[in-house]
Amino acid sequence: MTVKPGERKLPELFRPGRIGRFATRNLIKYGACCVSNYNERDGRISKRELARTRIIAGTGCGMITNQGAYPDPLGEGKAYFRQVAIHDDRFLPEFEEIAGYIHDEGAVAIQQILHAGRYGGIDLGYCIQPSIVPQTLPHFRPPREMSVADIRAVVDQHATAAKRAIRAGFDGTEVTSFMGYLLANFNSRFTNQRTDAYGGSIENRGRFMRELIDGIKQATPDHPLIIRLNGAELMDRWGGNTEDECFELMQQAVDCGVDMISVTVGWQEAPESSIGRDIAPGHWNYLAARAKKLFPNTLIAFGNRLPDPRMANECIAKGEFDFWEVCRPLLADPELVHKAAEDRLDEVRRCVGSLNCLSRLFRDLPYTCTMNPALGHEVEPEYQIRPAAVKKRILVVGAGPAGLECAITAAKRGHTVVVLDKGDRIGGNLVAYAKLDLARSEDLSSIVSHYEVMTRKLGVEIRFNTEATPKLMRGLLHQFDVAVVAAGARIDRARLAGVEGAGRMLDAIDVAHGRVATGREVVVVGAGKIGLVVAESLAQAGAKVTIVEEDKRIAGDVMPSFKWRHSAWVEELGIETLTQTRVQRVTASGVDVVSEKGGERHVPADTVIAATPRLPNQQLFHDFEWMIDELHGCGDSLVPRGLDAAIHEGYRLGCRL
Repeated sequence: MTVKPGERKLPELFRPGRIGRFATRNLIKYGACCVSNYNERDGRISKRELARTRIIAGTGCGMITNQGAYPDPLGEGKAYFRQVAIHDDRFLPEFEEIAGYIHDEGAVAIQQILHAGRYGGIDLGYCIQPSIVPQTLPHFRPPREMSVADIRAVVDQHATAAKRAIRAGFDGTEVTSFMGYLLANFNSRFTNQRTDAYGGSIENRGRFMRELIDGIKQATPDHPLIIRLNGAELMDRWGGNTEDECFELMQQAVDCGVDMISVTVGWQEAPESSIGRDIAPGHWNYLAARAKKLFPNTLIAFGNRLPDPRMANECIAKGEFDFWEVCRPLLADPELVHKAAEDRLDEVRRCVGSLNCLSRLFRDLPYTCTMNPALGHEVEPEYQIRPAAVKKRILVVGAGPAGLECAITAAKRGHTVVVLDKGDRIGGNLVAYAKLDLARSEDLSSIVSHYEVMTRKLGVEIRFNTEATPKLMRGLLHQFDVAVVAAGARIDRARLAGVEGAGRMLDAIDVAHGRVATGREVVVVGAGKIGLVVAESLAQAGAKVTIVEEDKRIAGDVMPSFKWRHSAWVEELGIETLTQTRVQRVTASGVDVVSEKGGERHVPADTVIAATPRLPNQQLFHDFEWMIDELHGCGDSLVPRGLDAAIHEGYRLGCRL
């Protein structure tokens, strides 16, 4: 077999491996990545899911874990409206199909069994767990304590589900404590407050896990069993397990003979992040390294916030873990492993940790990915990049994410594409966001780098320092068949027209790009994303910052999974927030504000920044209406929203032009 150039550069990652009696072609494990929510309400696997799993099967991983299926007929283990079920033989045909996809691509097939415990019972109005510990998050169901008979029934359900998975053609099974599911509920001091043989000491708290392992191993004796266990719960606030206790529980699993431990981090209720972009890649590696040192004869899989195959290769070389377990990076770019093998890592769409996937999943929606607009739409031809029936000359106005996504997608279909931008580099306002971002500026700037690489490789021409005025377009548009307006948005200064002295305010976008200087006492008017990013970066640089916001809460336009992070930064940086408050006037010494209840106050400031809601740059639609055969728009030039909407709209438009 010919060794590919990338495989030579990443020899540890691409060497063969083994789990139980099954050989793997590399040391990459596709993680189950929770559930997709693409399926039927009764637990049956849908055509949408089958199309997605066909793509997963082709990712090039040596081992592939199918998403978690709940094992009980009542649905006490069901966490999500459209989670798949494996409690009855009627579900087998689709599982057989998925196992076939995985084997056809030469990978080892693992089926995860997921009983959600504390987070389950979504159709029932209650959940089951070891003890009646009230929910800390209001959207979960009230708990019922499990009897010993209930515990034994759940163990039997897992064993039967494992046998069913093997009958469907899977090579092994996996059970998971990730995110605080039933297994974690028994293991943790927080949710296990029992006084019988299943609670109290760590030995007793681990009894359910040991019985679960034993039941599955007896039911499927010749097939590997993987267990996902927390290396850190991050539940100190609630009295959860320490890291030492987490590793004691791993020891119990090792003693029971599990074939692999997948080391995970965090619960849904954890008050701190585990996989978001505020966590640096490699941050949790020490947990995997500790597990490997303690359990040298048990396979260790790991991948929490570890998106880069080069880092994974280095970790395996150093003996920190045995298999790179990767999920969200492969949601972002299903070709990641192939690109790594072919030494094309510069083309990778990197997972930026925005957690759009979890934001949707936790609201009972099918998950999607900011970076991969086709995720979840694999069954739909309209979302596939196919050769254009008619090759066209396309002009895109705006080199932000929406315009560039449209440009590279259209170029892949065979169109000739030219992009105009009034700036001197690609990326639009994303460049400013990336520069000021307190989480991981490298993640956001990687999107810009990806577009730089792909526009160059696809031959997309970009003309910088060129503003698309009607005069310019009258002499230019006759050269094109299609024009796409992707000119972004601007701060809506008209909303401040009634504020006395509004002309003294700086524009938040100008501040973000570094076009204007700011002072040491700053008032930011508006607590949306642009206002927060500017306020946080200035506060971190030493300025005293106050935010004035008319709404009741800050971060109104921020992705749900990241609202908490902005709130935490505002608190950590000592930024005062005046909500339900509006500005009356801006003076040389600051701003006069009035609260919703009528209280007036003067806030000292040498700089006042307008970060009011954005207004789409739509004038070009009117200017070009009678100049071009086809006129389209995408991104913020239609309606100002977030990065995911810009990328998705650009892609969809590029697919159909």
